[in-house]
Amino acid sequence: MKIPLSYSFRNLWTRRLTTILTASGIALVVFVFASILMLSEGLRKALVDTGSYDNVVIIRKGSDSEVQSGVERIQASIVETQPEVAIGADGKRLLAKELVVLISLPKRGTDKPSNVVIRGTSESSLPLRPQVKLVEGRLPRAGSSEILAGRSIAKRFKGGGLGETIRFGMRDWTVVGIFDAGNTGFSSEIWGDVDQLMSVFRRPAYSSVIFKLRDPSGFERFKARVESDPRLTVEADRETVYYAKQSEMMAKFIRILGLSLTMIFSLGAIIGAMITMYSAVSNRTAEIGTMRALGFRRRDILFAFMVESLLLSFTGGCAGLFFSSFMQLLTISTMNFQTFSELAFTFALTFEIFYKALLFSLIMGFIGGVLPAARASRMNIVEALREG
Repeated sequence: MKIPLSYSFRNLWTRRLTTILTASGIALVVFVFASILMLSEGLRKALVDTGSYDNVVIIRKGSDSEVQSGVERIQASIVETQPEVAIGADGKRLLAKELVVLISLPKRGTDKPSNVVIRGTSESSLPLRPQVKLVEGRLPRAGSSEILAGRSIAKRFKGGGLGETIRFGMRDWTVVGIFDAGNTGFSSEIWGDVDQLMSVFRRPAYSSVIFKLRDPSGFERFKARVESDPRLTVEADRETVYYAKQSEMMAKFIRILGLSLTMIFSLGAIIGAMITMYSAVSNRTAEIGTMRALGFRRRDILFAFMVESLLLSFTGGCAGLFFSSFMQLLTISTMNFQTFSELAFTFALTFEIFYKALLFSLIMGFIGGVLPAARASRMNIVEALREG
């Protein structure tokens, strides 16, 4: 004889106040847990989506990022002649020699300075990044002090809006266009003519060389050849791999810090669930004795109380996920530990985070309910009826 599932639902509904309080505690923990995972995933996605699988990034061997890299002009020319470089519809090679430097700009509203990436670009830089779209203004003229600003820069930094002026490198630069790169790292950059920027920053070498592969399957062959070429001191990565590496350190820090806090909060939720279930067992002693007298087995009692605990935690988990999903509407900014520049990104909720959060809530419910359920199942029939 089995105890119907409606029995567990009815008991939870009867104790509405304690059910709501306990489920709220679990919901809070799941909210924090899911938000941390969404934050880490949002950061990773922002950087990984910045790159394209068909593009290759060349930086100096041993460098962690473009900011630390330096590729000599002669080396960039050698890379440019490689047969793996794709040719565009206009007959030109889809290759860009770029400079990446950091400057400090004040934020709108607070005047608090923060590091911003300045990217010196060439004619092929925009065709290499189809995710980058000009949404306001026009493209800068070559050889001029005109720049493009990412949408995140235009919103958050002084001088970043269309028609405004930013001063750096002993020169005033006019923003003539705003580009949108979605939720990628490019939205937090400023682009200008590479030759002009190399001149004002007195940089004799490029930071990186980016090109599109003629055949994506030829990457490993290209990588082995250029990295073993004695004329070159460079390393090559697919653009997606390069930007994934950029996210590793920060994402790992967020996960460790966030999950540590979640574990602490989860102890409180587990204790709350355990107290609730122990209270339920104590208040229903006679009821348990009656069910045992009617022929229900110990494992049926154990199962009924475990279902009740799991239903409680599942409800809390769903509530926590519901509220955490609204975090996707927020855009936050943080420092990228690899480049020491500010990066804006959004929370990202994936199916993997969804099921991990629900599983985490069920684990809390299981741990919080197993001991009270075991106590209920071990009750002696005569003693339970007498106590009731």
